[in-house]
Amino acid sequence: MWNEKLNIAVLLPCYNEAATIGDVVRGFRQALPQASIYVYDNNSTDGTALHAMLAGATVVRERRQGKGHVVRRMFADIDADIYLMADGDGTYAPEDAEELIRTLLTEGSDMVVGTRRNVHNDAGRQGHAFGNRIFNWLYRTIFGADFTDIFSGYRAFSRRFVKSFPAVSGGFEIETEMSVHASRLKLPVSELELDYGRRPEGSHSKLSTFRDGWKILWMFAMLMKETRPFAFFGILGAISMELSIGFSIPVLIEYFETGLVLRMPTWVLSMALMMISFMLFTAGLILDSVARARAEQLRIHYMSLARPASGEIGDRRTISMVEIEKPASGRKKRPKAA
Repeated sequence: MWNEKLNIAVLLPCYNEAATIGDVVRGFRQALPQASIYVYDNNSTDGTALHAMLAGATVVRERRQGKGHVVRRMFADIDADIYLMADGDGTYAPEDAEELIRTLLTEGSDMVVGTRRNVHNDAGRQGHAFGNRIFNWLYRTIFGADFTDIFSGYRAFSRRFVKSFPAVSGGFEIETEMSVHASRLKLPVSELELDYGRRPEGSHSKLSTFRDGWKILWMFAMLMKETRPFAFFGILGAISMELSIGFSIPVLIEYFETGLVLRMPTWVLSMALMMISFMLFTAGLILDSVARARAEQLRIHYMSLARPASGEIGDRRTISMVEIEKPASGRKKRPKAA
């Protein structure tokens, strides 16, 4: 079997998921018998670590609170050929793991995102569903149309992606940062539509619609500043220039009518805003060159990481394309959420 020749790591960041983590670990052990399963416990208080350990996972504690801190630690600690990341809440089917990995190999991708079927219509809470639609539209507007579900936590990665990803976010914004990293460096990515389950009784979402929505919006702004500084500062400069023109027009009308500047403070403010707009445009132009140079360096680092030769991976034995083709019998389809 092709997956027996791969060094696969299943990564499960968890916070208070005792009700589900045991079944999730057992599901991945059954779906990927050769994989190493790691549960990174993020200060859980409900026995998550114990349940994961009893189910057969390797448990590591991460003290810094937040999914971003956990993912950064996982990517730094673990060395593998293929990385599969999922949540510990039972909403992603372990049976889909093999299909994600197969897509990663056959498409030659560095990241495969398991997009959640019907998540935009019902994410369990209407606030989440609305936020998903808005943020995905905003992402496509700012960073490009590479992804349709930037918040999916079910992803497969190549080693080159994991070891070249400079994670900086601390919370649930980490998936957005992953997507921007792939779009910025023009990495080969794929999407695979999968069924998205509901949390079982006793398991609760850790997301706050407004608090985490604000964090994600702030991350969008910061990532735009870092990756598209000319657009970011250009927008600010345009706003400043429009305000300057708006304040100056009444003053200019009075000047042409009377020959006097009767509202000197307003004129000074309009000129200050105009100078600020020029400074913002200049800063955006300079930082755009810096951002391009940084992207080139990231790309060079990414290219410097060894990629196995065609058909070789893990222990360097050849994996034929026949072995990674989808089995004719298919896989059992997971029931959709009610």
